[in-house]
Amino acid sequence: MFTGIVEELGRVVGVTDLSDAARIAVAGPLVTSDAKHGDSIAVNGVCLTVVDVAGGVFTADVMRETLVRSSLAKVAEGDRVNLERAAAVGQRLGGHIVQGHVDGTGTVLSRERAEHWEVVQVALPPALARYVVEKGSITVDGVSLTVVSAGPDEFTVSLVPTTLDLTTLGLRKPGDLVNLEVDVLAKYVERLVTPHLARPAGERGEESR
Repeated sequence: MFTGIVEELGRVVGVTDLSDAARIAVAGPLVTSDAKHGDSIAVNGVCLTVVDVAGGVFTADVMRETLVRSSLAKVAEGDRVNLERAAAVGQRLGGHIVQGHVDGTGTVLSRERAEHWEVVQVALPPALARYVVEKGSITVDGVSLTVVSAGPDEFTVSLVPTTLDLTTLGLRKPGDLVNLEVDVLAKYVERLVTPHLARPAGERGEESR
């Protein structure tokens, strides 16, 4: 589990095509300071398992499902990436519950700069839009953010200077892909209530008595 609070802006130093998968090497002195084989590190919001670590660089395998569902399919040597180690039990939960299981990608539509923050509009698949609500939480490229407005196929977030300076969101421009993970609690609620909503109102009333 992660919190969506990026610890370090890393850099991709190698990408190896494995036909139906890929192996990436990422430089991140902070996140590798205590990393070992089998640990989890989120890369742009994608939970990856450390294969090897040496000299401030870790390698991880990216399976086909992850390549299909996330922007890691397009990652290249030299790209900057957001890094976060798995949350430790007992630490402060600064963002929200983030699994590192990307639901899909969105596209940056626009950026509107203000004096002390920047509003970014992101398009997302309609299938994910139902989980996004105003003032709710969403993870964009591994960053826990609060939704400012939510539409049928887009949403906006406000980025403070710290987020702009210390994460890849300060580098994203209109047309760029970003990884999205919606609030997992919303998906569980939908799964639980949908069968009951499909029943006639009379039957639902009988169950409540």
